Amino acid sequence: MEYNVSMSRQITSVSTKGQFVIPSEIRESLGIKPGTRIAVTQEGSRIVLEPVSEDLVDRTRGMLAGGPSLSKALLRERRREKDRW
Repeated sequence: MEYNVSMSRQITSVSTKGQFVIPSEIRESLGIKPGTRIAVTQEGSRIVLEPVSEDLVDRTRGMLAGGPSLSKALLRERRREKDRW
């Protein structure tokens, strides 16, 4: 998939549910259609939105490998709480 890499700034509003509309010109240029998954990243004071593609999945695969297991940590915490009672 080839993207049009031009800088475009348009203003949109955030709803009370935290939702906003990506302008149609930007959606069309990036091939974003209903159901497209979007990766959301915070870079300092900026929010970066990126359509999830196979390329993005390939680039980010394994980024969290070798890190602490959140499920194991949760189980340990629950065991500690159970032992306290």
